[in-house]
Amino acid sequence: MSLAQVLFYVMAFIVVASALFVASSKNLVRSIFMFFITLFGLAGLYVLALADFVAVTQIVIYVGGVLVLILFAFMLSGKETLNVLQQQKSKFISLNKLPALLLAALFFVVMVNVILKSDVDNVYWVKMVRGANRQIKPNDLMTDNIGINLMTRYLLPFEAISILLMMALVGAAHLTRKEQGTV
Repeated sequence: MSLAQVLFYVMAFIVVASALFVASSKNLVRSIFMFFITLFGLAGLYVLALADFVAVTQIVIYVGGVLVLILFAFMLSGKETLNVLQQQKSKFISLNKLPALLLAALFFVVMVNVILKSDVDNVYWVKMVRGANRQIKPNDLMTDNIGINLMTRYLLPFEAISILLMMALVGAAHLTRKEQGTV
């Protein structure tokens, strides 16, 4: 097993474990800080995949932007709101969560099915890339055509991400807003 594989498995374990902690923790502060670890772990996985620009973008936009907005929303929200959120009964499996659990189980079955049935080495475009010797090497420049691709081929996903970030900003602003009639 190579060093890259060991690093991948370590980073993947960190990402999955911290994401599970975020989803299952009742303490909002710990969940937010574990979300930091999850996002940094994803950036590490991007570095291992030789996507250095995406890793830096992950850190700048998500860790530097969205997560800071979440922190400010948490810090500026009232104590009453936080106490109500933390005192809710939250059984992991309940009748209220049944549709979400069924959807998660269905997604898991589909994902496992795709992983088991996929044969990555025999995919047509992978064979073409290997045959033409056009594999990405660590010394290649990765950011040459990013601006052109973002404004042409990937314009729709780029705009969808900008709308997602705007929704996160509006949500954070809404959470920090005071209720009418309270001082």
